[in-house]
Parts: sequence; structure tokens; C-alpha cells
Amino acid sequence: MNDNNFFNYSREFDDRFRYDGKDLGVRCAEGRTVFKVWSPFAESVELRLYRDAAAQPVLKREMQNRQRGIWEQEFQESLHGMYYDYLVRSGGKEVRTADPYAVSCSCNGEKSMVLDLRLTDPPGFSLDSAPPKGQEQIIYELHIKDFSYDENSGIPQKLRGKYKAFTVAGEDGTEPVCIRHLKELGITHVHLLPFFDYGSVDEAGDGSQFNWGYDPYNYNVPEGSYATDPQDGAVRVRECKEMIQALHAMGIRVVMDVVYNHTYRTDSWLQRMAPGYYYRHMEDGSLANGSDCGNDIAAGRAMADNYIADSVLYWAREYHIDGFRFDLMGLLTVELMNRIRRELDEEFGVGEKLMYGEPWSAFSSPMEEGMKPALKENASYLDNGIGIFSDDTRDAIKGSVFQEKEPGFVNGGSDLEQRILHAVTGWKDGGACFVPKSCEQIINYVSAHDNFSLWDKLVLSMHRGTVDFTEPYEDVMAANKLAAFIYFTCQGSLFMQAGEEFGRTKFGEDNSYCSAPEINMLRWEQAARFGDLVEYYKGLIRLRKSLPGLCDKSPAAAQRVTQKRIYRDGVVSFRVDNKTAYGREEWEELLIVYNASPHSYTLELPQAEGGGWTILADGSGTDCRKSAAESVEIEGRSGMMLARGAS
Repeated sequence: MNDNNFFNYSREFDDRFRYDGKDLGVRCAEGRTVFKVWSPFAESVELRLYRDAAAQPVLKREMQNRQRGIWEQEFQESLHGMYYDYLVRSGGKEVRTADPYAVSCSCNGEKSMVLDLRLTDPPGFSLDSAPPKGQEQIIYELHIKDFSYDENSGIPQKLRGKYKAFTVAGEDGTEPVCIRHLKELGITHVHLLPFFDYGSVDEAGDGSQFNWGYDPYNYNVPEGSYATDPQDGAVRVRECKEMIQALHAMGIRVVMDVVYNHTYRTDSWLQRMAPGYYYRHMEDGSLANGSDCGNDIAAGRAMADNYIADSVLYWAREYHIDGFRFDLMGLLTVELMNRIRRELDEEFGVGEKLMYGEPWSAFSSPMEEGMKPALKENASYLDNGIGIFSDDTRDAIKGSVFQEKEPGFVNGGSDLEQRILHAVTGWKDGGACFVPKSCEQIINYVSAHDNFSLWDKLVLSMHRGTVDFTEPYEDVMAANKLAAFIYFTCQGSLFMQAGEEFGRTKFGEDNSYCSAPEINMLRWEQAARFGDLVEYYKGLIRLRKSLPGLCDKSPAAAQRVTQKRIYRDGVVSFRVDNKTAYGREEWEELLIVYNASPHSYTLELPQAEGGGWTILADGSGTDCRKSAAESVEIEGRSGMMLARGAS
């Protein structure tokens, strides 16, 4: 028997106790309720039922001991709406625990809740489906509270920062500002920062609390602080589904940010059910801390892997989630990630659900023998349908995210031309510490919730002394446009932080995970003031979707990029074969130029038959359609895209 701090894991233990059934937790439907948990060290498990989360139990029932550490209790009635927890007894001790597999919970997650999930479906939810997939994925990273907290969002005060904000239709046929912006931008996916139940916010507290949500408490339960009533566990489930349904109705797919690498506290429900099993330990018995959050989930062990894979599939089935972004994916294993990819493909169709993650960890973490961490350098072992964030592209474009003054290509950095030209192929032609299977594995971006926003990084690296982060500095605006132009013309999938398109600022705060909502929120008045930048992003999105040479995700996509040239410091170009097998494309070839220098550059154009070259985008606009002469002038800190049609 083990203690609460350390468990000497072995594969033999998994062989004896592994349970692959998909029925752990509680199942309530058709007048029947079944409770089932995995607690392999328990000598007995008592189920306790409550009519109210704050009341005393109204029923206590000893669970039946099944094989492989399974404990079960069945009722021939629906217990929908009741709360429950367990007493697990072992070695003369007993510990109270909620259900790690719970589908809902009480306020702040201390007790689990029985739900007949069909009773939580909003009208029409059974018919809800994802919008059709296009040839490109453009992902918009958004925090639920950030989206509508601002009084200028157009959302009624009682719904600001809530799931329901996404469902507001507006008055007199007019849509709220934030909803209209989201629909008109042209993105294909909204990536929502973690919205499973997390532990750092008091769900009964006021709206001034804020956290990104990377501190999981109940993995299969929506966060209660985003619900209009956190006291009723059914409300959070219904309103979360309404949010997803509303986004689908806007033509937008939904990606869920998931955090399976650690738990909010080490005394978690997983720990209480199976002490020591779900966490990695160092040789001296101390907890591993590759997450820098105090603990690491022991991915690579059978029941830890089952728990994670089952949770992902649950969210995909029950909530119609269209994709998953894995936090600190380097703490998970290649084997687990490939398994999840395979199971999603088998159930929903190959590639139907997006999968991508951070191919790194905060620190190293011990893994079970024979397992490979899902790190960037192991990309060749990952399924081609598992994307990884390209920090190589990010840092080449704007400079290190950890050094505020260090510039990248667009903001004054030097000797970065070759790295930028590697980035345009999704690093398929070398230049990084790994070679992806194809650019399908590459997620290109220049800003995310972590570190400085793009605007703040550019302001801090391009201006000295006292700065005004809300001032539309001309040089910063140009650098921002160029940064967007570059990653929108790189091969791979595209990812952007919400508000990047209107100079989102956090006033120089580089780690706003628990800063005030006023720091984190999207400022919708600024979206109007920075309207020129917004239109530039909208045009880039439309342009990208229309160009098969840039949208190609095949292993051969990099071969479309030819004639990469460096003209002088900060000025590069390349050509892209834009043809398809169908021969119906408007443009056969693209010529793309980046000029990061502060001075204009005159480029002599190569001869082009069939009408010559047409400028599709430059530093001022992305819907140009201007005929080009024998040469073009690329303004300082700007890009240009030219195209030629069939000869």
C-alpha cells in the first residue's frame, strides 16, 4: 500500500488494474442512474447523495466492488439535479472526494452533480453542427470574459463576461459591437481560453475577479463564473452549449484550450481516488514540476491516458467542440497525442477536429520508459494532423517574447532575412531545430495570451522612455501591418490573439493571467479608432482564403516556394506557385516582398506574360488590384504581394 505522497508505479500495476470502459462517472438517462469510479487502493467506497449542495446527505450507499479497481452503484430512477460525493476508505483512513469524471458540480466545484445531459440541451442543439470547413484555418484566440467585459461591447451589463454574451442578438435588428466584429472579421475558428471548471476564481464572488483559467479543478465541467447562476450546476452546462451553438450559427468553429498537464492543487479528486497514481514523482519522491505549477500529470500511465483521452472525446461529443489546443503539450506524450488524434478521426472523420498545442514544457519532467515527450524536436513522431505553435516564426518576426527591447525582423532586428525565408515554407526547408512532416504541423502566430501583446512588444522595442500604449504611432502601425502580412503569407495554419487586429494593449503587462479585467478586456472603442488596422487584417484574411498556393498543407507545399532572395538588409522576396490541379485559380503565381527597413526599395519585376503583374496587397491596403509597371516601390516597413494570371 502507498501513502498519499508517492506511488511506486509499474507496468504490472496497469496490467492488473487498467479499465478501458467508457462509463466512469455518472450516467443518468431513461429513468436509471449509475455511478462508477476507479479507486484501486480503496477498501470501501461510500456514495453520498444531497438534494442541496450545502445540505447534509439524504442517502448513503456502499458501492459494489467490481474488478480492476472499479466501484459501482446503480439506481432504477433518475437522480437528475442531485449532488453527490464519495468517502474513500483505505488503511484505516477515509477521505472525502468529488468525482473526477463529474459532468457538473456545485458552486466552486466541491460536490459533483448528477445530470441527465439531454435535459441541459438548448432548443435545437441536437441539430447543431460545425460550419463547413474551408481550405484554410484562421484561429482567433479569445478569453470569454475579455470578449464582452467592456461597457462598449454592446452586451447588457448582466451578461458581460458570460457565456450568454455570445448569444445576444441586439435590438432593432442591430448586433452588439463585439458580435458584429467577430462575424465580420472572417476568422474560421474561435479558440477559447480554458473554460472547464478552474480553481482560481470564487464563482460566488463579484465580476472584478479574473484569471486565464490554466488551473483545472473539474475537467469535464464548464467554469461556473461564466454562467449567470453558478449555484445551479445545470445552468453552466446549458449556457456553455448555447455559446457554442451561437458561434456555430455565426459560421465559426470552436476550439477548446485544455490543460491536462497539471491540476490546480495536488490534493485533487484524482489524487484522492488513487493516491500517487496520477502524478509524476522524482527519484527522491518529490513531485515533478515540469509545468512550473507544482505538479505534473503522469501521462504515459494507462489510466491517466484514458482519463485525458476520454475527457477530450467527451467534450467533442457532448458540447460539439471542433478542436483542442493542448497547454504545455511537451509534458504529454507523443503516444497519447497520436492516440487522441486517431480516436477523434475514427469518430468524427479524418482531420475534422483540429488538434494543436505548445510543443514545450516549463521544465523537464520524468516519463515512463519508452515514452517520447510531445516536444518540437519530436514533431516527426507526431501525427501530421497535430499542429505545433511556431515560436521560431514568432520570434523571427518580432523578437524574443522574454526580452521586451529585443527586436525582430519588423522592428529593427538584424541578420534575420534567412530565418524569415525559412519561415515562409513553415520551416520545411530547414532553419529550425526540427523539420515538420508538412506545414500542416505549423501554427504561425505573432501574439497570444502569454507574454506581451504584439502592439505592446512593438511599442516597447521601437520607442524609448515614457510611452502611451493607446497612441497609434505611425512606425508601430507600419510594423504591426508588416508582421501580420508576413505570417499571413507563410505556409501553415494561422493563429492570432483577439484584438491584435486593433492594436490590443495590456499597457505593458507581459503576464496578465490574474490582472484586473480592465487590463485584459478587449477595448471596443479602440477597435473603432484603429479601424484602418482592422480593415488591413480583414483584407489579409480574405486574401489568404483565396490563394491555394498559401493554403496548401501537403508535404509538397514547400516546393511551391521558389526564388527566395535577399536584396539588402531587411528586404527579401520569394515566389509562390498558386496553381491547382483544377486549373480554375485566378492567379497562377505570386511574388511576395517584405521590406522591414525604414527606407523604400525599388524592385525590378520579372517579366510576366498574360497581362503582367497585379498588386494585390501593399503596406496600405490588402484589396489593391492595381496594375504594376516594370518596377514597383515597396515602402519602408511594408510588404507587397503581386500576382500574375494565366499566360
